[in-house]
Amino acid sequence: MGRIRVGIVGIGKIAKDQHIPVIRANAAFELVACASRLATVDGVANFPNVDAMLGDGPELDAVVICTPPQAHYEAARLALRHGKHVFLEKPPCETTTQLDELLLQAQRANCTLFQTWHAQHAAAVDTTQVWLRPCAVRNGRIIWKEDVRQWHPGQAWIWEAGGFGVFDPGINAISILTKIMPEPVFVKAADLSFPANCSAPIAADVTFVTASGAKIDAAFDFRYAGIPTWDIDIETDHSELHLTGQGNALAVNGKQIAAGTTETEYTSLYRRFAELIDQHASDVDRRPFQLVADIFLVGRRSTVEPFEE
Repeated sequence: MGRIRVGIVGIGKIAKDQHIPVIRANAAFELVACASRLATVDGVANFPNVDAMLGDGPELDAVVICTPPQAHYEAARLALRHGKHVFLEKPPCETTTQLDELLLQAQRANCTLFQTWHAQHAAAVDTTQVWLRPCAVRNGRIIWKEDVRQWHPGQAWIWEAGGFGVFDPGINAISILTKIMPEPVFVKAADLSFPANCSAPIAADVTFVTASGAKIDAAFDFRYAGIPTWDIDIETDHSELHLTGQGNALAVNGKQIAAGTTETEYTSLYRRFAELIDQHASDVDRRPFQLVADIFLVGRRSTVEPFEE
């Protein structure tokens, strides 16, 4: 086939910083349309919403959904009904049932559904997965802390029901964990801190356990004013692994094994999207999403001071 004609739904920070430049740098794709209530993109057809883009816009092969997660399902469902391949940003939907339904719709429409976890494509994640494969994990620790005012300024949707709160970035750590671990991971316990004026948590302490009983403690915090910390430490039967920088650097027993930058993540995602379209296949990994749902199911909730932007 020729170049894959793409329309983007939702022109916010992630679309501007990652999707648009990566699409334009990939010869397999052509950005031809965008849909947004508040923003436009130079050089393409612009529409106020996805309905107008699909109904009145130029011919498209694929639609990239970059809206807040509360709007993902309806936008993706409409795109699939129009016979378009769908690239779905994380977190995938408001509920796990919606994601399952989208996969069924993609299969019925013979379209690709690529439900993405960009952190799984970080530079050192594959190396970590290979390193852990023959190991017996003894314990682990996740520290995922950042300042929400710096990294998510003005994003009121993140505090609403279905907006995930601290798990909007925290699900990145969980997506890495599910990929690198050589056995299944489950939620054992969780403590969730909800600001008095918000419907989503600002911080959480979670205990995961593996199928063999290894414990992995995790601390997620949106209130952290220092240098962001995005680390995963794993102790095995013969080594200590330190995965840092959102999955971009790995040290084993104090020796650096792999390192890179976040700049490669979306390049890898779009390479994979093109492959899936060519293969008439979908790629949906619901494990990180299911673990977050389980955290909300078992988590003990406490109310903390209101959040002020």
